[in-house]
Amino acid sequence: MGPNGAGKTNLLESLYVGTQGMSPRTRQDANLVRHGAAGFRVAVAGAEEGGELRLEVRVFRGEGKEARVNGSVAPSLEWLRNQVATLVFTPDRLAVVKASPAVRRSYVDRVLGRLYPARAAIPGAYAEALGQRNAALRRVAAGLASRDAITPWTERVAALGGELTSARASVVAALAPGFSERAGELGLASARLEYEPSEVSADVLDALLERDLARGLSGAGPQLDDVRFLAGAGDLRTHGSQGEQRVAVLAVLLAEAELLAARRAVPPLLLLDDVLSELDGDRRAALAGRLRSGGQTLVTAAARGALPGDPDLLLSVGLGRVTVD
Repeated sequence: MGPNGAGKTNLLESLYVGTQGMSPRTRQDANLVRHGAAGFRVAVAGAEEGGELRLEVRVFRGEGKEARVNGSVAPSLEWLRNQVATLVFTPDRLAVVKASPAVRRSYVDRVLGRLYPARAAIPGAYAEALGQRNAALRRVAAGLASRDAITPWTERVAALGGELTSARASVVAALAPGFSERAGELGLASARLEYEPSEVSADVLDALLERDLARGLSGAGPQLDDVRFLAGAGDLRTHGSQGEQRVAVLAVLLAEAELLAARRAVPPLLLLDDVLSELDGDRRAALAGRLRSGGQTLVTAAARGALPGDPDLLLSVGLGRVTVD
């Protein structure tokens, strides 16, 4: 709790960095360093089954990034993320509903990595194969290679594209029931998720070869997929109010949180920044009830009266300090 500009968002961002090794708003670590400082350190401590869990992320100029788990250097940031699942809502997350299909594809691929770690590498492998096929198309169009150079990449794109389409379909199918239920609780009736895959196969790509050569890009595949957020007969991207779009993003985050809790046996940490804007009293009460049925959640608000129910712990943020009220 604290006035605008007091640092509430920074507090949530630090928790995300400390548990995930990156910021939810930028991929440039330099943007997180205070002006004139050499770097930063975020340390997070908590309890887990079997004892205490201590996480630390350090970024200092000339040293790169280092993550530690219980004092030992983590072999990778993925190792750090496997210790605590953290989900965040910020106002810019409305882009998942409002922005282009590429944003929704990226979101689904991130969820894929969290829900199905064994399939997490598929989006990257597909992107690499697609890039190689597009490069081969441009070489052939420029007369620098024969059409035979395209064939192996066509086969690779088709195979990985099928895997990625299947994986994304699994993610949307897993999220959809919880999304509809949570959205309904928050006042968004008849909400649902729909996956719109693009057909991809070697035959489809071969049929489009002349057009692809002219454009230098592959004209079929999951790089064209979309996930639609719907309510009633309308697409929330174009027909939803900002309040409805906010509820949709919150609902899909809550649905993912429930799936992660079921798969990992430990609920994720939820960081909800400015989530209460445009939620009326009934929706705030519904949100409070849902949050109390899950794990640990931090919610920011300008005043205590804006919080969804009585918090177990109230933190006041201001003047560069965080105090317990």
